Amino acid sequence: MNDSNDRETFRGEVREFLETHCPATMRGATDPLSTANWGGRQREFLEPLEDGERWLNAMAERGWTVPTWPKEYGGGGLDADQARVLAQELQRIEAKPALTNLGITMLGPTLLEYGTETQKQEHVRGIAEGKIRWCQGYSEPGAGSDLASLQTRCEDMGDHFRINGQKIWTSYADKSDWIFCLVRSDPEASKHEGISFVLIDMDQPGVTTSPIKLISGSSPFCQTFFEDARAEKKDLVGPLNGGWTIAKRLLQFERQSIGGMNSARAPKRATLDELAKEHAGEASGRIADAALRAKIAAFEIEAQALSSTMRRTADEARSGNAVGTASSIFKYMSTESNKTRQELRLEIMGLYGLGWEGEGFAADELQTTRDWLRSKANSIEGGTSEVQLNIIAKRVLGLPD
Repeated sequence: MNDSNDRETFRGEVREFLETHCPATMRGATDPLSTANWGGRQREFLEPLEDGERWLNAMAERGWTVPTWPKEYGGGGLDADQARVLAQELQRIEAKPALTNLGITMLGPTLLEYGTETQKQEHVRGIAEGKIRWCQGYSEPGAGSDLASLQTRCEDMGDHFRINGQKIWTSYADKSDWIFCLVRSDPEASKHEGISFVLIDMDQPGVTTSPIKLISGSSPFCQTFFEDARAEKKDLVGPLNGGWTIAKRLLQFERQSIGGMNSARAPKRATLDELAKEHAGEASGRIADAALRAKIAAFEIEAQALSSTMRRTADEARSGNAVGTASSIFKYMSTESNKTRQELRLEIMGLYGLGWEGEGFAADELQTTRDWLRSKANSIEGGTSEVQLNIIAKRVLGLPD
């Protein structure tokens, strides 16, 4: 998009489309993650179901579920300026996400770089249209931060691969259709060299899942077990035993998405300022407690700086500039920011932020307790904070091992 006239013309087209196709029930999301449409065979449409389906189909037909992906694979083919305008207009009407899942944030971008034409037509298009819901098979009980130690076996059976092993922390595995998985395809090679990246259909007898509950009371995490499961040869991404390079690239996309999750997708609850005035008192329009006021101000300054930096980097990424190892910075800083936010909410609310169940606590107060507990996992998922700091030290700052 070359000039402001083109931009505003496109903005008008977007507004007309949204006015026609975004139902009133699909606007005003209070918690975008919990009200999102995840797609897939189970077709978990937004409530009400009929409006959720209509909203997804309208966006998918335009390719606006993944607006910057190429049109030939189900995307919208928008440039950076157009994508920014679309995002602004969706935010203006507080539209619920027509579609969101790990295929969009992680696998799709990876397949666009490393996938075959067949894989792009089948899987990338399936993601864009909301037909496939994906989960991630990386970590194992004995291979977390040291991911390259994974032991899930992949045996060449001639016309297909046989998969045996176990994955853990596989988010939404019990609701997913397919899993993108790291497997040990050459046990004799060095641990980084004997890994392959395969796509596995979960709708088969050899794949089972078991949910894992966190201390927050609920969790998307699961254990996933493979017992003589089948992966087709055409669903090997990249070369056999060449999956580690692809795995690292996907992790960059994952960390980038986690970095943005705690800001752009944060539930809309009372701000820290509003909460503090309610619980700690108000004096001359300001928070009465000076020490608490200073803590909140410091947090808001850092949060705004992080948000602005992430928006700038997102614009650069839409223009074709790779985010690369900067994703580790965003993942780490966003994690720390969200943990600080939850700690401040608890400090402000005092006893009202410590309820678990029963009378005497409002629903939002009980949710604050659960959000605080859930935030502790932020520094583990997507690569621990220690791993991110090591990446930053080596690859961004250039420090020696």
